[in-house]
Amino acid sequence: MTEPEFNKEKNAGRNIGLLALTQAVGGSSQAIVMAVGALTAANLATDKSLATLPTTAMIIGLALMAGPATKIIYSIGRRNGFLVGAGLGVIAGLAAAAAVTLSSFILFALALSIVGMGASFTQQYRFAIADSVPDGMKARAISLVLLGGVAAGFFGPRLSYISKDWLGGVEFAGSFLIISFLSIAAIVLLSQTKLAPIVKPKVGDAKGRSAMALIKVPEIGIPILTGMISYALMTFVMVAAPLAMVHVCGHSAEQATTTIQWHIIAMFAPSLVTGNIINRIGAHATVGIGLVLILICALINLNGVSVTHFDAALIMLGVGWNFGFIGSTTLLSQAYRPEEASTAQGLNEPLVFGSMAVASISSGVLLNTLGWQSINVMVLPIVTAALALLAWGDYRQRKLRTQ
Repeated sequence: MTEPEFNKEKNAGRNIGLLALTQAVGGSSQAIVMAVGALTAANLATDKSLATLPTTAMIIGLALMAGPATKIIYSIGRRNGFLVGAGLGVIAGLAAAAAVTLSSFILFALALSIVGMGASFTQQYRFAIADSVPDGMKARAISLVLLGGVAAGFFGPRLSYISKDWLGGVEFAGSFLIISFLSIAAIVLLSQTKLAPIVKPKVGDAKGRSAMALIKVPEIGIPILTGMISYALMTFVMVAAPLAMVHVCGHSAEQATTTIQWHIIAMFAPSLVTGNIINRIGAHATVGIGLVLILICALINLNGVSVTHFDAALIMLGVGWNFGFIGSTTLLSQAYRPEEASTAQGLNEPLVFGSMAVASISSGVLLNTLGWQSINVMVLPIVTAALALLAWGDYRQRKLRTQ
C-alpha cells in the first residue's frame, strides 16, 4: 500500500478509537508505576533517598529508547513497532513482580526501565494518529487519543491498590503483575489498527532538513522546548508528591494514591476539549494557558500541605501538562514536512523524555536535601522563561503571516 492509497478520512474513526483504548491500557501501566513505584522502592531500598530511583529508571528507559523506538517504527511500520512496545510491557510486568517478591531493589529498577522502554512506543501514538488523519483533524485526533489516559488515570492507581497484596501477601507485587495483563490487552487492540503507512523517500525525492537544521527553526525548536518544559515540570512535581505526602507530611499511602489518581485523570480528561480549544484560540495560546496552570500548581503547593492542597495542586498540574504537551505536539506536527517526520520525531522524543528523566532524578534528591517547598519554588522561574519564549514565537509567526 502506498501513501496515496491510504484513505485517512475513512480510517480516522477506527484508528482514533483503537489508539485511545490502547492509550488507556498502556497509560494504566505507567500510572501504576507513578502511583506506587516510589512507595514500593521505599520498602526495598536501604536508603530512603533512593526511593524515586526505580521510577526514574522507567523514565530513563523511556528517554533512551525514544530515538530507537522511532527508528524501529519507521523501519517495520507503525503497528508492528507498537506491538514490539507492548511486548516489552509483558516482560516488564513479570520482572517487576518478581523483583518485589524477591525484595531486589536493583532488579526492580531494571524492570521499571523496561516499562519505560515499552512506553517510548506508546508515546508515539500521538504522532501516528496525527499522520493518519486529514490535516484539519490533527489537533482533535491527538487530543482524543490522549483522552484514553482518563481511563488510565482512574484504573491504574486503583488497580495498583486493589491488587497490591495478591501475590502471597507481598505488598505491591500484584500491582506490577497487572502490567503484564494490560500489555497483553494492548497487543490485541493494536493488531486491529489500520494506520497510515510510513512514507519512505525514493531515489530523487527530497530528503528534508537535517536534525541540526530543524532544531534551529523557531517553529520547531520552540514547541520542542515547551514540550520538554511541560513534561519535565510535571514529572518534577509529580514524582516527589506521593513521597512528600507520606514521608514528609504524614498522609496515608491510600491518600497519596488517590491524589495521583486525580492528577492522572486531570492530565487526560481535558483532551475532550483541548483539540477544540486549539482550533479556536491557537496552539500558542493553549500552551501558554498550560504553563500558567503549572505555575498555579506550584503556588498552591507553597500555600499549604493538606490533602486538599495536594489534590488541587496536582489537578492543576495535570491540566497544565495536557494543554502544554498537546499544544506543543500540535505546533510541532504542523511545522515539519512529511519527509521530515522521522527526523523531527526522532529529535523531539529523546529531548522531551531526556528532560523528564533529569527532572525525575533531581526530584527525589532535592526533596530529601532541600524539601518540598524548594521543589515548587524552582518551578516559578522556569515557567516564566518558557512563557516569554512562547510569546516571542507567537509574535514571530504573526509577523511572518502579515508580510
